[in-house]
Amino acid sequence: MAVSKKRVIVVGGGLAGLACTIKLAEEGVGVDLFSMVPVKRSHSVCAQGGINACNDIARQQGYSEYMHFDETALGGDFLADQPPLLEMCQWAPKIIDLLDRMGVPFNRTKEGQRDLRLFGGSLFKRTFFAGATTGQQLLYALDEQTRRAESEGKVNKFEFWEFLWPVIHNGQCVGIVAQDMRTMQIKSFRADAVVIATGGNGLVFGKSTMSVICTGGAASRCYQAGAKYGNPEMIQVHPTAIPGEDKCRLISESARGEGGRVWVPRKPKDTRSPNSIPESERYYFLEEKYPKYGNIVPRDIATREIFEVCQQGLGVGGGNMVYLDLRDEVKKRGRAAILHKLEGILEIYEKFVGTDPLDEPMKIFPAVHYSMGGLWAGFTKDPKTGGLKSGDPANMMTNIPGLYAMGEVSFAYHGANRLGANSLLSCIFDGLFGGTCIKNYVNDAAPVASTDVAQSAYDAVVNQETEKQNWLINNRGSENPYALWQEMGKAMTENCTVVRYNEKLEKTLAQCQTWKERYKNVRLSDTGMWSNQNLSFARATRDMILLAEAILKGALMRNESRGAHYKPEFPERDDANFLKATIATYDAATNSAQISYGPVDTSLVAPRARTYGKKADSMSAAKPTQSSGTSTGGVPASASV
Repeated sequence: MAVSKKRVIVVGGGLAGLACTIKLAEEGVGVDLFSMVPVKRSHSVCAQGGINACNDIARQQGYSEYMHFDETALGGDFLADQPPLLEMCQWAPKIIDLLDRMGVPFNRTKEGQRDLRLFGGSLFKRTFFAGATTGQQLLYALDEQTRRAESEGKVNKFEFWEFLWPVIHNGQCVGIVAQDMRTMQIKSFRADAVVIATGGNGLVFGKSTMSVICTGGAASRCYQAGAKYGNPEMIQVHPTAIPGEDKCRLISESARGEGGRVWVPRKPKDTRSPNSIPESERYYFLEEKYPKYGNIVPRDIATREIFEVCQQGLGVGGGNMVYLDLRDEVKKRGRAAILHKLEGILEIYEKFVGTDPLDEPMKIFPAVHYSMGGLWAGFTKDPKTGGLKSGDPANMMTNIPGLYAMGEVSFAYHGANRLGANSLLSCIFDGLFGGTCIKNYVNDAAPVASTDVAQSAYDAVVNQETEKQNWLINNRGSENPYALWQEMGKAMTENCTVVRYNEKLEKTLAQCQTWKERYKNVRLSDTGMWSNQNLSFARATRDMILLAEAILKGALMRNESRGAHYKPEFPERDDANFLKATIATYDAATNSAQISYGPVDTSLVAPRARTYGKKADSMSAAKPTQSSGTSTGGVPASASV
């Protein structure tokens, strides 16, 4: 198929960006693909556990695509619009078949069928996986297809380029301004549509499981340019990670899906080796509190329960750690069988901790992992199916015509909590389904073609970004941007993660205003104009502060507990007042976030309680104290192994 004169810019080289690029190339639309790192080093490469879908094997268990949809709506505590969820789950089996044909080395059963594992929020095996490096295998497969399209002249790849700002002409997005991260050249690029697929914002919280490029800078710049930001307060803290001095390293939910058991000693401050503690003296708290789901409860629940037992002084050695134990599975299935399915994460643990996780239980603790919130994205419901209207240009589009959001940067699919192994699915679904929608937009619905927009519209944004850069280079203040970022990250982690208190949120929000003022006095340690990473990070620091403000305001105003957002002062979900999406908009005049609310489409399945089989005597919401592990109610900054 010949490449049309229409062009689309895709910002982000992860799974969502590549899936969209491939689909657009197939549709005959030219693509310029921008990434801060080589595509194969995008953060999608770090995904471990798997990708959800219902196939014939799952159906033999009694599972269905509709059950997958229902689990996703329930897992997100009914804060996600349901038509996009239904469409995603209906597409999931086809996506797995496509990935299989692309050569993704999914694990197989002895009969040659694609293997499945359990994952949180489901009693059915419905998670496909490639060992414990699923994200890497999917990314490499999509990269191959992207490079094929590149060789055919359908895709231009711009690696080591940083997105700086969208070009908006008469309310329509018609391109971007970006910077070459080596030569530091700032340049404008025309496009008939722009796709933002730049992932999460973990660095707002300092240490997280995310890569160091995951500042949320691109999303923040679109937000500052007028894009709405949905559900900013919904941040997922993964229950199992290795806390470290530099960052936190994920230990995939697949470890629990493959039979790993979470426990602590029943005796407080027990300092014995875990291998010497008899079974009768271990507290398998997830299994005892949630006998139906046990260790595969959704992440928000597992995280709060782990946090609670540590608050009670039952953490390993009285600290902020619990055990994740695979030894029972080794006895049942043998060491080789476990390594075959989990070797990737077991190697990570042994490398950074120094003990063999199959000989001795892993020591883990929750860490910031994922943003359910993100750029607001719209959709058009198909009244016949209840899902999305195929090919409609409004699907995945932000409130700015021509500007689309896909993958983790979009708020669309996970509501108040993401089920494990739904992220890879949502990324690829966004790209494949949305590609056709974007093609129809650029061919039929775009008010103006980018080629008809005056060059002055692009030059104005180049000048704007050049002035920002010059200010940073010439500023002679006393603030170190890295120190300012670390202070922000520590405060955000302690006060706005697992447990949230309004008093703490108000205090941190006041600090946020101070961070804004202090940012005016930042000073670069490197003012050179070749591959200046200091400049890039300092610029992103302001973007992170503004996102932090939106997160804090959204959390402060939502006086209920829903999914990952938990307030002991308001322990119940409040559908009467908060079954609605938080919408943050940036007010340039006050340099601050303004919060409003939008409707949530729950027309397909009615909201119900998320109990996950919790025992009747444990039904009251946990109320962590502000003692023992931390004085703030967040993930303790001192957590270590």
